Amino acid sequence: MKSAYLYVRVSTDEQKKKGYSLPEQEDRLLRHCEFNNIEVKGIFREDYSAKNFNRPEWTKLLHTLKDRKKKEPENILFIKWDRFSRNIEYAYQMIGILRSIGVQAMAIDQPIDFSIPESTVMLAVYLSIPEAENGRRALNTSSGMRRAKKEGRWVSTAPRGYMNLSYPDGKKYIAPREPEAGIMKWVFQELSQGILNGEQVRRLANGKGLKCERNNFWKLIRNPMYCGIIVVPPFENEEMQFVKAQHEPLITESLFYEVQDVLNGNKRKVASKVVADDNLPLRGFLECPTCNRMLTGSASKGRHNYYYYYHCSGSHCKSRYKAEDVNGYFENYLGNFQLNPNVGELFKMVVLDYYRSANREELDERKFIATKIEEQEKILSNARKRFMTEEIDVEDFKAIKIGCSEQLKRLDAKLSELPAKSDGLKRVEGLLDVLIERYSDIKSKYKVASLEDKRNIIGSMYPENLQFDGTQHRTANLNTVLELILLINNNIEGKKRGERYTNLHLSPLVARRGIEPLFLE
Repeated sequence: MKSAYLYVRVSTDEQKKKGYSLPEQEDRLLRHCEFNNIEVKGIFREDYSAKNFNRPEWTKLLHTLKDRKKKEPENILFIKWDRFSRNIEYAYQMIGILRSIGVQAMAIDQPIDFSIPESTVMLAVYLSIPEAENGRRALNTSSGMRRAKKEGRWVSTAPRGYMNLSYPDGKKYIAPREPEAGIMKWVFQELSQGILNGEQVRRLANGKGLKCERNNFWKLIRNPMYCGIIVVPPFENEEMQFVKAQHEPLITESLFYEVQDVLNGNKRKVASKVVADDNLPLRGFLECPTCNRMLTGSASKGRHNYYYYYHCSGSHCKSRYKAEDVNGYFENYLGNFQLNPNVGELFKMVVLDYYRSANREELDERKFIATKIEEQEKILSNARKRFMTEEIDVEDFKAIKIGCSEQLKRLDAKLSELPAKSDGLKRVEGLLDVLIERYSDIKSKYKVASLEDKRNIIGSMYPENLQFDGTQHRTANLNTVLELILLINNNIEGKKRGERYTNLHLSPLVARRGIEPLFLE
């Protein structure tokens, strides 16, 4: 051997920068060449895996050997055969390519005399050992990752909304990272409404700063790790498992399953999005008194300013009203909803009494879910018995088991998130306080409210569209609850003035249903 090219390799860039393997390999090869009077024609340093030969430096070396002018025998030197390759199939293929161009590969720590036929046995041993090591290492890594998943740990790169961290002892974990965590919460909440599709939500989320491609986004919203569940895939005789995660979930299980129902087409809300202007808060609530189409709204540019109008969307209808007049009329009309403080307290007392009564019934939501759980458990038990008596085969039993397990997980999630009765009572009481406080001075609160809050107030008051003909409005009825509250309020105010209820205004709902006005003695 008169000359040779030296090839040194490590698996990763980190080993190249922080380790000592590359310099140590190079130093040993240079000393070997110096001791044996071998001319070094080039050194190729690689930081790449040896699972195949698609490596940048090896490709350069191969081109250099193929392009040499004199096709004299040449050599490639490396420390061990595992630096050359860790795949026996690719290794033999590359050895054949090198021989075809008159090049011989040789490991100085594992030398082989190719002139001896029995040396091919040693070559097979040297090449198979690295592949066996790789297989064992991969198996150990896979077993370790599966064991970690069973413990509820996330073992790969943190998904959007999380970041990879380590404890002082070196144990790794993931934790929420803002603002991505908040955006992912918003994504699931928006998808659960079923109004926007996944791609629309993704684009809005990207506008908020998520920066996520389409394919990855669909993987994220299908991943139960966001609700605190780690999926352990099936392996050999073990079935798929769902394990409670150690990391902090961003959403609840019930919200996750609700989103999956929407994505699967099992739950879809159809709604049109109404775009309103600050000057047109009633847009989307007004109905044309002439043709019953919806009134839209727009601005008209005058000489000095813009003027806003509500007008009919029909091509032949001429209904058109100044937005300033309509908005002012509605604000003044809200003065009719000024509640007496005693009315609020009475209504609160009645609702809380009814809530307590309703929660004493046997068929409340908690018992309903418990009944459903019992039904699923019975189905699973019956399937197990039929499988044991060979009435159904193993595939049918697995299908039934998977279906029941999925339903049980969802029902358990809903049951665990149901508030205790005392918590529910406090929550209802808090909502009633908000309602009473809002309608104690609704006119003033409406004037200073934001556009979104104004539309929420209108929507909560009127379940049907309003009609306005320029002087007054008409509507079928108010919200039923608000209707009854105002009935009590009118009677109290009338009794203060010494009026009988026959002289008081009764709403169409009350008159139609024949509900007797209520008096407080």
